[in-house]
Amino acid sequence: MARIAILQMTAGIDPAANARALVSAIGAAESGGATMLFTPEMSGLLDRDRARGGQHIVPEVDNPVLAAVRDAAAGAGVWVALGSLAVARADGRWANRSLLIDPNGAIAARYDKIHMFDVDLATGESWRESNAYAPGEQVVTVDHTPLGRLGLTICYDLRFPALFDALGQARCDAIAIPAAFTRPTGAAHWHVLQRARAIEASAYVIAAAQVGRHEDGRETYGHSLVIDPWGEVLLDLGGEEPGLGFAEIDLARIAEVRAQLPSLVNRRPIHT
Repeated sequence: MARIAILQMTAGIDPAANARALVSAIGAAESGGATMLFTPEMSGLLDRDRARGGQHIVPEVDNPVLAAVRDAAAGAGVWVALGSLAVARADGRWANRSLLIDPNGAIAARYDKIHMFDVDLATGESWRESNAYAPGEQVVTVDHTPLGRLGLTICYDLRFPALFDALGQARCDAIAIPAAFTRPTGAAHWHVLQRARAIEASAYVIAAAQVGRHEDGRETYGHSLVIDPWGEVLLDLGGEEPGLGFAEIDLARIAEVRAQLPSLVNRRPIHT
């Protein structure tokens, strides 16, 4: 068994305040006996005003939120799946980047969000992530975590089955899906898609989410989830308040489900 912590937060426009919340959560995760903490998408800065927010978007090596998280992880001796940060790339564009921090504070893996959130919702909300962010190109998995092989994804990636097929074929034991889902899309699709991805990959899904009304005016859906390989919801932090939750991950359950329903083994190529 592995005990994990999952942070649901209402990140704002001040990276220093967000960093303090993350450091506090790392300490609470360690105190609660967790070996690993999962945080949401855009844990370090959530600001739809790109001119204002862009003042805080710097290269990874200069990011003060990342530095604070690395120091806190090393101090607590826990893994941190830092859902994502906005980081500046050498080509002048930004990346929506997930970072896995090991218990020594080292960066064990990086994943840049592949699928950009470019949508016009019926509510009137319009989002164009690709106007500022460059999409990633690589599927990323990490061996030897407390949960075995961990697959990294971010938010809108949830809607693209090919990515999760690749993670399933890589035999990931768990998949992180940090998010800042809008309320309308969350109410319609969040739970059903998260459960489907766990079932398809026969893997645990850990989805740390932003929640509530943020300083930049947006509202996010919350409902941070931990789902087992059979699709059962083990933890749901609700859609109202930030907070920290804990879940026990039974790694033997993965092999049990895959033996009962060997869909990964039975998969055949589809020709059109």
